[in-house]
Amino acid sequence: MPVVVLPDGSERSLPEGASGLSLAESISLSLAKVALAAEVNGQICDLSMPLPHHAKVRLITLKDLDALEVIRHSTAHLLAQAVKQLYPKIQVTIGPVIENGFFYDFAVDAPFSEEDLAKIEKRMKELAAQKIPVSRHILSRNEVIAFFENRGEKYKAEIIRDIPESEALSLYTQGDFTDLCRGPHVPHTGFLKSFKLMSVAGAYWRGDSKNAMLQRIYGTAWRNDEELKQHLFMLEEAEKRDHRKIGKALDLFHIQEEAPGMIFWHEKGWIIWQVIEQYIRSKQKAQNYQEVRTPQVVDLSLWERSGHADKYLENMFLTHSEKRDYALKPMNCPCHVQIFNQGIKSYRDLPIRFAEFGCCHRNESSGSLHGLFRVRSMVQDDGHIFCTEDQIESEVAHFMQNAFDVYTTFGFTDIQVKIATRPVHRIGHDEIWDKAERALADALLKNKIEFVYLPGEGAFYGPKIEMHLRDSIGRQWQCGTFQVDFNMPMRLGAEYVAEDNTRKIPVMLHRATLGSFERFIGMLIEHHAGHFPVWLAPVQVVVMGITDHHQAYVTEVSTILKQQDIRVIADLRNEKVGFKIREHSMQKVPYQIVVGDQEVQSNTISVRTQKGEDLGVMSLADFVTKIQKQKEIHH
Repeated sequence: MPVVVLPDGSERSLPEGASGLSLAESISLSLAKVALAAEVNGQICDLSMPLPHHAKVRLITLKDLDALEVIRHSTAHLLAQAVKQLYPKIQVTIGPVIENGFFYDFAVDAPFSEEDLAKIEKRMKELAAQKIPVSRHILSRNEVIAFFENRGEKYKAEIIRDIPESEALSLYTQGDFTDLCRGPHVPHTGFLKSFKLMSVAGAYWRGDSKNAMLQRIYGTAWRNDEELKQHLFMLEEAEKRDHRKIGKALDLFHIQEEAPGMIFWHEKGWIIWQVIEQYIRSKQKAQNYQEVRTPQVVDLSLWERSGHADKYLENMFLTHSEKRDYALKPMNCPCHVQIFNQGIKSYRDLPIRFAEFGCCHRNESSGSLHGLFRVRSMVQDDGHIFCTEDQIESEVAHFMQNAFDVYTTFGFTDIQVKIATRPVHRIGHDEIWDKAERALADALLKNKIEFVYLPGEGAFYGPKIEMHLRDSIGRQWQCGTFQVDFNMPMRLGAEYVAEDNTRKIPVMLHRATLGSFERFIGMLIEHHAGHFPVWLAPVQVVVMGITDHHQAYVTEVSTILKQQDIRVIADLRNEKVGFKIREHSMQKVPYQIVVGDQEVQSNTISVRTQKGEDLGVMSLADFVTKIQKQKEIHH
């Protein structure tokens, strides 16, 4: 009689061959009705799977976040079932879970239309309402191939032939539809209530342009209607906040075909850049960083020694001169080691901190380029710290404190910390990785910083701390990183004289708070929807007169504000003041000053905000005091 261990540590005896559903029924019939999967020894499984002896079991319901992947996986099958019922001649191919939803690829003669999507979604809801049971069957490889070939599903048969022979093959059946899948799935389709089909796109079979073009239907699925509603609202808001649209409307930057993935910064966008750079520079100076500058083009041999050529060569821009191969630097770290290697370093000198607003180039595929978020030329607030193992903890503490301060200043307050551990393809021995991963975790624990692990997501040379920021509409962005590297300084010959007069290899800490300036500015644009805080706004104040008779006073006020280092423009156009107000509101200028006869005579100004709030008449001195407080908020 198998015994299982429940999350509270209690044990429960079950009949031989008992499943997760049996366990749920033994606890309560109401739980059995709402359970949709089980976590068995850390793995999410179908409720129908037999439970091994002394397994640690947690039943999953719609209240658990773990339910999302099961729901999305099952909704992809629901989509395929609906499509096959409506269009029997269509072939199904693959339907994986993706972030926030799923997709399924179909081999069709003609593309799906918007009307098709509506019809398919309607059928999906009908099938879900029927609470069709979902069952799992294990078959031999040949049986599964024969099953799909007999149905004319050549794509499925091809997938199966490429699966390793040692791997068991399972089929899931719901009503008249059967699909190849590892699972897990919900017990019946009644759990699938909150979903929506989003769009259709073309996709080559297996991502190869030499293969047939398929039709990919994207969908989103959630645990309940409220989550679905929130997600759809977020997508609507994200569309409004698209940094490419706002960037064009506010005249911040543009991109053109002659320089794909590279940004043309206009004056207003460059002002934002410079404000951010000076702010980060002041923070780095306070932490005793040495700001350095390294070459853009470096002999390829350096990248071979550092290990980057083995991992990133296809993403590096290469050039050749006088029988030597060079590369535009894809990152700054090997060059910073070269600065460290100049002259003898003592343990008394450590930690040594280098910072560089370094421009890097990466040959990203043209199809992956996306505004400021995915570019080929980027500038990072890059930094590298050379220290001893004993200094790692304090350096982590300094970085984390500074990072939280920086993100809060920019308006990000919901911050999650993660540790990305060793990837499959990496350099260095496991003992070194053990030490590096332990150092990061211990440092966060000692500083009482909560974190979660990201298994296998570390850099090829070392594990890293990742800072994930949630923006104003709920999206998460991976931003700052802090990496422990025992490998690169060893590969590139870095060393220092230890206290016992021996030569030792320093630990190299890679860190960036913002990461790519381009990407971070894109994040800021969308987070604030273009309504930048006063200290960051490219134009902080616009001054305008009611008629041409007030131009001299407009110029006088503007000059005084400029002398106070306030970013101001004087609108002297021969346009109605209402038109000017609307236009500058669209340009999201924080403050608008309007002057007329009364203001000229009393030597005052009338102030309104970009949102239309009338702050009334005040002296120019009072306004300067008010805006200076907001303008200097980041210091």
